[in-house]
This record gives sequence, C-alpha cells and structure tokens, in this order.
Amino acid sequence: QVQLVESGGGLVQPGGSLRLSCAASGSIFSIDAMGWYRQAPGKERELVATITSGGSTNYADSEKGRFTISRDNAKNTVYLQMNSLKPEDTATYYCKADIRTMNLPVVSIAYWGKGTLVTVSS
Repeated sequence: QVQLVESGGGLVQPGGSLRLSCAASGSIFSIDAMGWYRQAPGKERELVATITSGGSTNYADSEKGRFTISRDNAKNTVYLQMNSLKPEDTATYYCKADIRTMNLPVVSIAYWGKGTLVTVSS
C-alpha cells in the first residue's frame, strides 16, 4: 500500500513563512506529478501548486511569487515553501501524488495525504 504523510503545518503570523513536506512511502514503482491543494473552512478544495517528475511547475495565480513547490525524487518527497503568508492562506493543505505501484506500474493512481493545518493569524 501507499501512504502520503504531510508535515510542517502550524500557526504563523501574517508575513511569516512555513515549509510543508510530504513524503510518499510504500510499494512505489514511480511517481508522476505531485502537488499541493488546500481547503479552507466552508470552501472547496483548490489547487495550490503542482510539479511534474521532470520539475515543471504550475501555480494558482494567488500563490505565484509567494509559494515555491519542489521535489526530491530520491526521497519521494514534495515540498511547499510558503512566504509572505496572509490570513487568507489559512487552510488544511493536502498533498497529492500520481503514483505507479509495483503491482500495477502501467497505471497512475492519485493518492492523497490526510492534510496538515496552516493557520495564519496574529
């Protein structure tokens, strides 16, 4: 089985920074795209940023210039560096990875982590 475990969330003041990590483990053959999504209370889950296995990135417009997504393919880990945080960034942040498992390497399946809470408040 495959697991995604996020870490790095917490309480930060406006203007501060946080770095989220998400490590994938289990019977992994390879990982295609990885990404971060977030869901604020009462709102739908939305895209924050994605990164392909080759390192190409995509960001939601509101995060461009403030957030940076990166990955370490050797560690099956994706990161999200968040700077200049605003109260409206408060949300649960979820990691997603498109993974090919050892049992079925021809199919890429989306796996989700359980989320890590980021609270931006003074």
